[in-house]
Amino acid sequence: MNKSKDFLRRIVEEDLNSGKYQEIVTRFPPEPNGFPHIGHAKSISINFGIARDYKGHCNLRMDDTNPTKEDTKYVEALKNAVQWLGFEWNKRVHFTSDYFPKLYDYAVELIKMDKAYVDSLSEDEIRQYRGTVTTAGERSKYAKRSVEENLNLFEQMKNGKFKDGEHVLRAKIDMSASNMKMRDPLLYRIRHAHHFRAGDAWSIYPMYDFAHCLSDYIEGVTHSICTLEFENNRDIYDWVLDTLKLNPPRPYQYEFARLNINYTVMSKRKLLELVEGGVVSGWDDPRMPTIAGYKRRGYTPESILNFCEQIGIAKANSMVDVSQLEFSIRDDLNQKVPRVMCVINPLKITIVNYEGSEEIDASYYPHDVPKEGERKLPFSKEIYIDRDDFMENPVKGYFRLTPMQSVRLKYAYIITCKEVIKDTNDTIIEIKAEYHPNSKSGADTSGIKVKSAIQWVEAKTAKKVEVRLYDRLFKDEIPQGVENINPESLKIIKNALIEPAVITDKPDVRFQFEREGYFYADPILYKDTAPVFNKIVGLKDSWTKKKKTDKKPANTQTKKVQIDGEATPMNADEQALFDKYSSELKLNNEVANTLARDKTLSNFYEDALSTLNSPVNIANLVVNEVARELKQKEISELKFSAKQISELVKMVDDEIISTKIAKQVFVEMSKNGENPKQIVQTKGLVQISDPAKILPIIDKIIANNPDNVQKFKAGNSKLLGFFVGQVLKNTGGKANPKVVNELIIKQLQ
Repeated sequence: MNKSKDFLRRIVEEDLNSGKYQEIVTRFPPEPNGFPHIGHAKSISINFGIARDYKGHCNLRMDDTNPTKEDTKYVEALKNAVQWLGFEWNKRVHFTSDYFPKLYDYAVELIKMDKAYVDSLSEDEIRQYRGTVTTAGERSKYAKRSVEENLNLFEQMKNGKFKDGEHVLRAKIDMSASNMKMRDPLLYRIRHAHHFRAGDAWSIYPMYDFAHCLSDYIEGVTHSICTLEFENNRDIYDWVLDTLKLNPPRPYQYEFARLNINYTVMSKRKLLELVEGGVVSGWDDPRMPTIAGYKRRGYTPESILNFCEQIGIAKANSMVDVSQLEFSIRDDLNQKVPRVMCVINPLKITIVNYEGSEEIDASYYPHDVPKEGERKLPFSKEIYIDRDDFMENPVKGYFRLTPMQSVRLKYAYIITCKEVIKDTNDTIIEIKAEYHPNSKSGADTSGIKVKSAIQWVEAKTAKKVEVRLYDRLFKDEIPQGVENINPESLKIIKNALIEPAVITDKPDVRFQFEREGYFYADPILYKDTAPVFNKIVGLKDSWTKKKKTDKKPANTQTKKVQIDGEATPMNADEQALFDKYSSELKLNNEVANTLARDKTLSNFYEDALSTLNSPVNIANLVVNEVARELKQKEISELKFSAKQISELVKMVDDEIISTKIAKQVFVEMSKNGENPKQIVQTKGLVQISDPAKILPIIDKIIANNPDNVQKFKAGNSKLLGFFVGQVLKNTGGKANPKVVNELIIKQLQ
């Protein structure tokens, strides 16, 4: 056995070698109540991948046991996702509803064995009788019903004689079990709802824990692979199968760590909120982490499967950086897609000394010479370049076209600026230029040295396209919901220009727009008469090293421009600031780098620091919150001062408010310039540090999350963050995190 394989494959190999199973059968059992997301892609790759690797088969089974939330559109989305990723299920799609009659019979068998009973407690009473982690539960008085009475009531439940919630069927296990899921779990509940497959035939529906294990058994599943959230459910899984004494072989459940990605939510409830709230255009919005969203954005099946393989299969939950997923698609497309030129923000160039027209040969794969494929680029005296490729008053390190600096038109000639034409608003509308006839790419004898080549399109033949620039949907690393939406997650450019060879009547194509990123023809919106391209991903990770793209008048541009995603070297003054910030003030390198390179930010930071000696906290606020404001405004337009930022940070340092509340206060300051202390007092945002006020909240959260309490006590210390987060959520971020940490640890001991 190869020990380098993941733990699931080692288990499968052991079972095959021991003769426990003759054939491996897995299953992918999603509930059809939403579109599958990237987390499902990992589960698909594991379940179908293991079956493929060991010459078994994988069933696609819809866990359709909740008629109030499920729909055929979700079934189709799940089927499409599996097939798009390159897998096929065994023979037909299975549904848990296929087994409703058999599951009912199994429930009757448990009642006859006196291992299940009809309970008539209310939902609140059931919860109350359940007990806590430290105290045993109390069995319902209705557990004393006779077998005959339970059989009669259960049949009446099936026949629709009772209202929703009037009765439930429960297993009779152990009300003092340490695993609280084993305290007489529910097996069936009444639901008078139309089922999208079974119609109105049933008034009762099985709970997941009852239906899951028995559906696996009926289908002959050998390895029931779930995410870690179902770890405690395994005891119920085994209890049902063992108690019914079903003929072997029987399935066993194994758990792996679910996929968590930063800047992403994968809760179906939260994704549904985004769709129904109109925050996104639908489940297939290219910003959504759904497989349909990734597909529409232009991701390839190979890139997603490679990503799943790279992150591996683990036993402990962890957070994966979304840049790993972005790397996977970038790496997949780099050698596959043709490279073309698109001008996102056109600026007209008239080449005054060029007459006529010609076609220039250009390879689709300039960095992969053996690969075949080239096109003809029309060229004439009127062309368009990107507005960012000309700067009238260039900063140091700018290597593109300027009044004093020539540049090469990629694949074509070197041009030199001769005249800048502006409108009445002082906006540049055209450049008059000259070309150098003997400077043609591949046959250049001009002797002119240039440091950059820029993209361009010929004016008459260029095609107008709509370009959709997508960024991460959430601005926070661990988003909580709609309030964390990144307002710049979608920018629509209506008048971009692209070279004519790109536009075809076949929209399922991907291109690298040179120096811009990878793009995909939107499969829904694209028409050859009105092309729409979605940005899949940038050429480099631009999230942590964003370009400075403030659109200021040319005569006010003072910031250093980052060229092609690569940082320009620091000058002596910037390096001195960086050394001071990183070495003396102990700022992290990224923060120090941002401040050192931006004179406006560093001056603001120094002003704030002069009134409060809190270098790290002030720097974090300036680099994140203040910098965000300066993307939209001049420094003179800010409503707040550096001194007010210091006052805000001091309240955080003095534990009067939390860092979360500080962000809320900053939003108010940026709107009206009100003093931060006044905002805190007016809105009642003072941090709660009194244990007497925090403890009741902690106790309630502990009581409502017994499973996580048990896992924490068993050694899963990462769950401390969960409890702290719940307390902060319940107090609107006002609770003192330090006090909360200490109290939770004490309460969980």
